[in-house]
Amino acid sequence: MSGAVERDRDTAGRPRNARPRDGLGRPLPHGAPGVPTTPDDLRLPPDEALAQAQRLLVEGHAFHAHEVLEGAWKAAPEPERELWRGLAQLAVGLTHARRGNATGAARLLRRAADRIEQYAAHPPHDVAVTGLVTWSRALAARIEQNGLDGLSPDAFVARLR
Repeated sequence: MSGAVERDRDTAGRPRNARPRDGLGRPLPHGAPGVPTTPDDLRLPPDEALAQAQRLLVEGHAFHAHEVLEGAWKAAPEPERELWRGLAQLAVGLTHARRGNATGAARLLRRAADRIEQYAAHPPHDVAVTGLVTWSRALAARIEQNGLDGLSPDAFVARLR
C-alpha cells in the first residue's frame, strides 16, 4: 500500500498507539511531553487496581483510571467481570465529562450504574456499590438537566470504596 501510515504495534502485531497522551487521554503529537499511561498488559490485584484508579480519579486522570480498571476487567474472574466493566465505564463517563461531552458522559454514567448495581447484595473487594450507583445516576441526571457548566473538578471524583 503506498501512502499507508505505519501503525504502532505490540510484539504480537496488534495495533497500539504509542503517542503520548494529555491528562484527559487525548493523543498528542509524537515526541510531545505527556502524562504517563498505563501499560496495555497491566494486571493488578483488585485492591491495588482500586487504589490506583482512585488515586488517578482524585488527580483528575479519569482516562488513566479507566485503563487500570479495564486491565482489572480483562483479568477478573467471570463472576466479577461486569463489576469491573462497569467501573471502567464509569471512568470513561467521567472522561467524557472532563472533555466536555455531556451526552456521552451521562450515557456512560447510567450504563456503568446499571452494571455496578448487579453487585449491590454482595459487593466484591469493598467496592461502594450502592454509593457509586446513586452518585453515578445523580451526576448523569444533573448533567442531562444542566449540562457541565458549574460543576467543579471535584464533582467528577467517584469514591470507589
